[in-house]
Amino acid sequence: MRLFLLTTATMIAFAANSVLTRLAVDGGHMDPNSFAIVRVLAGAAVLSVILVVRGGRLRLFQSSRAVGAVSLAVYMAGFSLAYLTLDAGLGALVLFGVVQISMFGHAFATGTRPRMQQLAGASVAFLGLVLALWPEQERAAQVTGSAWMVLAGVGWAIYTIAGRAERDPLAATTGNFLLCLPLVVAALAAFAQHMTPLGWGLAIFCGGVTSGVGYALWYTVLPRLPANLAPVVQLSVPIIALIGGAALLGEAVSLRVALAAALVVSGIAMAITARSVPAGRS
Repeated sequence: MRLFLLTTATMIAFAANSVLTRLAVDGGHMDPNSFAIVRVLAGAAVLSVILVVRGGRLRLFQSSRAVGAVSLAVYMAGFSLAYLTLDAGLGALVLFGVVQISMFGHAFATGTRPRMQQLAGASVAFLGLVLALWPEQERAAQVTGSAWMVLAGVGWAIYTIAGRAERDPLAATTGNFLLCLPLVVAALAAFAQHMTPLGWGLAIFCGGVTSGVGYALWYTVLPRLPANLAPVVQLSVPIIALIGGAALLGEAVSLRVALAAALVVSGIAMAITARSVPAGRS
């Protein structure tokens, strides 16, 4: 039950990142590049304070820190640059689709063979995402934005995979944010345009709470989740974000979206109730 509650809280935090970003960027309170920079800065600051208060030890000079920081920077930068040209719904679909494919591929390559029930569940959940996020009207493919979001998806998948080996989630997440900050600044500072007080507040909350604390929670639950379950669980995030958008931003939820949510939940349930087997065994 505790694992379920922690995982649920983490997915809600991930979805809150989308809602907060939409509110800040779509509302004209901050450009996406500035938002990403402040988001990482706030996350690094809040996590550092928590780590000091708890008496934790920060180890920056480890190979795992390099992987975590670079993959987090790739995700942050790719995510922000993608939304300069990409529709939010299509971007979420590309992101979590790439994460799912990348993590399932890694699990298979490292000896964890998914059962047919898990593959079927992932397919059903992904179908639900396609139904929920597919544009109402056909439009020309935005190749550049999609390419940036694919990069972001690969970055998040690597960040998630690297987190399985972390023994101290808080220290690991803090180190990743601290080392990620100069990378994100170098990549996005030239594109920063404007910030308002409300934009600052949203970015700080998004970075310090729903990103920083949320990612620390993610690193906490990751070692306890089956390798094939982590990517499928994350498919619930866009659905939660759609619900949050309807409740907090007044976005309409159609019958199509409700059906998509049912597909995603059903697919996750299918995957959760299946067991993985090592490669070479039936």
